Amino acid sequence: MMRKQAACIGGGVIGGGWIARFILNGWDVNVFDPQADARDKIEQVLENARRSLPALADVAMPEEGVIRYCDTLKQAVENALWIQESVPERLAVKHAVFKELQKYCKSDAIIGSSTSGFTPSQLQQNSANPSQIFVAHPFNPVYLLPLVEVVASADNCADLQQQALRILTELGMSPLLVRGEIAAHIADRLLEALWREALWLINDDLATTSEIDDAIRFGFGLRWAQMGLFETYRIAGGEAGMAHFMAQFGPALQWPWSKLTNVPALTDELIEKIASQSDQQSGAYSIRELERIRDDNLVGFMRVQKAHNWGVGKLLKAHDQQLQAVPAKPAAIILHAQPLIMYQGRVLPAWIDYNGHMNEAHYLTVLSAATDKFMLTVGVDEDYISGGGSYFTLETHIRHLAEAKLNQPLQITTQLISCDAKRMHLFHRLTDSSSGKLLATGEHLLLHMDLTSGKSCLASERVQAKLQSIFEYHALLDKPEGAGNAIGVK
Repeated sequence: MMRKQAACIGGGVIGGGWIARFILNGWDVNVFDPQADARDKIEQVLENARRSLPALADVAMPEEGVIRYCDTLKQAVENALWIQESVPERLAVKHAVFKELQKYCKSDAIIGSSTSGFTPSQLQQNSANPSQIFVAHPFNPVYLLPLVEVVASADNCADLQQQALRILTELGMSPLLVRGEIAAHIADRLLEALWREALWLINDDLATTSEIDDAIRFGFGLRWAQMGLFETYRIAGGEAGMAHFMAQFGPALQWPWSKLTNVPALTDELIEKIASQSDQQSGAYSIRELERIRDDNLVGFMRVQKAHNWGVGKLLKAHDQQLQAVPAKPAAIILHAQPLIMYQGRVLPAWIDYNGHMNEAHYLTVLSAATDKFMLTVGVDEDYISGGGSYFTLETHIRHLAEAKLNQPLQITTQLISCDAKRMHLFHRLTDSSSGKLLATGEHLLLHMDLTSGKSCLASERVQAKLQSIFEYHALLDKPEGAGNAIGVK
């Protein structure tokens, strides 16, 4: 399958995050950034992204796309399906970039802007093709945080909006289509309100940067991370819900609790106060160390929600299902005396335990996947199972022979040791597919079941015939070393 082509214009913190999001989801990316240190900065972002984004998935990520650093804007955009602009937040600079890239890009290319404040109508001013340009405002780190605010103008057709939403969803993001053109969109307007109040608290010597951050991260920030604002307040209203909450706490909005109507003057004294408090709070860590701490914590929070199928966890599960959307196919039955290849893949980040290698549960995960592929190969597919027949595992014995490390290539070959009208006896060998090193073996005895009655029954004649044709050749093989083993204690 041909990979899709994106172009990223600007490779700073946000641009680098976009590059990582595209690359790790299998897109090729052309990059244009004339800054001398751009490549080094982008590679550092990619290093962090490769370390963290795959840890959110419970399935294999796509093969990584190819990054190409371009000397000209023309080289970067001429074949791109999606062009993401992430240049400095100055309207004149953005206009100049759009004017130049539209000379060379395809007329149906999508041009998204990472702007945090400008509206699409402002971005489209004096454009040769304003219908291409819209707002696609992400959040840092772009490769982990899924929210992207999508803002269109009257010049953007509905087809472009839908295509943009579909592509962003395929990238594992959660596009939020903003209902109208407003400065700073939605999220930054909310953040601006909190930021203004925080500046007043520091200006008036009522709190330090560390104390304000503690109020967020030990209090409402934890709630917001998984329920947002309105769902949190709905709970605060008790059984009576949101209406009761509004009746009880609404009058407080008239009290002079905050100073949201203005902002303290950013004097040298206030800036120095904030900077020195921030240095005291976080100066022990480099920015790169803080990024990795942030990423590890985000992965942890997001995986907890994934386990509960809640909030961002629902999105992560949906993306896993999207990555696995290609239906499994039966393996070709090669009728000669050798085991069948029933699984190929890599050790995923989510499978790594505190010892730094694949934990025992995921040895069983891949061995079970090999069993499922073997069942599919002999005819036990979705139609067969929906018809009321399947195999249940009666007994399993796994030998752990070597450590499997992160991203190690895996292959499982399967030998049919015996079979009859009700049973099949499988022996799997899990190896490193690059070296052939044996990592584990799994022996499994399965019994054919009637799913309606819950009792054992004969497999269909077609399934029995396929099993027998494989067994005739596998019976010529030597009995696998370790078959029939059990744990014995003298």
